[in-house]
Amino acid sequence: MRSFANIDRLIGQVPSRLVTALSTVDVGRGSEALYRDQLPGLLSQLADRARVASITSSSAIEGVVVADPSRADRILSGRATTLRNRSEQELAGYRDAQDYLLREPWGPLNVGLLLYLHKLLFGHTVAEGGRFKSEDNLVVDRAPTGDVTVRFRPVPAADTPFYVAELIDRYCEETAAARHHPALLVGLFALDLLVTHPFEDGNGRVARLVTGALLMDGGYTVSRYISLEQAIAESADAYYQALLDSTHGWHEDQADPWPWLGYFTRLLANAYRTFAQRAAADRAGGSKQDRVRDYVLKHAPSSFRIADIRAALPGISDQTIRVVLDRLRGEGAVSPEGLGRAASWHRMR
Repeated sequence: MRSFANIDRLIGQVPSRLVTALSTVDVGRGSEALYRDQLPGLLSQLADRARVASITSSSAIEGVVVADPSRADRILSGRATTLRNRSEQELAGYRDAQDYLLREPWGPLNVGLLLYLHKLLFGHTVAEGGRFKSEDNLVVDRAPTGDVTVRFRPVPAADTPFYVAELIDRYCEETAAARHHPALLVGLFALDLLVTHPFEDGNGRVARLVTGALLMDGGYTVSRYISLEQAIAESADAYYQALLDSTHGWHEDQADPWPWLGYFTRLLANAYRTFAQRAAADRAGGSKQDRVRDYVLKHAPSSFRIADIRAALPGISDQTIRVVLDRLRGEGAVSPEGLGRAASWHRMR
């Protein structure tokens, strides 16, 4: 709510360093309809993978991890009839909340939606979800020594219902007015929701769930096919630092939103670049081995795993990927480090 109260002053002028990123986002949005028409099979595969990656990654950011992949798969598919511990319960809760948002329509955005998502998130635990915090809370860092440092003091519990309702109202007003870029409005909403910290637990997960839903509601559906939560997990330090940098002075209406909005915009632009690369690889045709070879030599990061190739090229088996990697290793184009699924591969040229 604080940011939206001063929105024209805060984001009236977009820093030049973000203009290119926003342009990439808009070009990507314009291409989505084409991909839906021409590549429905690829998009279906990408959506299945992104769903799993989003649920597991967003949970892992908060320390909710089910170590056994086969067990996690049973939970995500709904085949696990008994949930053995708190991590499994919370993973199932995120599954329920994510799947609710992926079923249309989920709107409109209101306080009830946030409370319902929170209720789903903790629906398999003994904790009672679906309520705002009853006591004031703090955002803290815990050092290995046990020392605690306060990073941010959120909105008091007594003021939380008003702040959340006001934030939603102002976001909806600004979205309808269409005076600012939609992606910036979504990013600003996520920032204010996170610093308000309306729940005792689950604030980050609810914020990430709503972020994806609002982007899709605005026509930016890349998060359905490329997991933003996975990208956040892979850049967790930058994620938390950007949030911290944009909370200084928030209560006094002096916060700078651009560290966070810069991170968020680049995250979204990178997702569209990845989406375009995977669509281009699928449209290029050729044999599956040719597609793996092209990806490894031209598009993969300098260090990668088989899982990265599998995610980038849905429908291609691990066996095919290994055949290509073995040939490239014989050519001196790649070099492995480690064994089995945990092995990393390095491009040599």
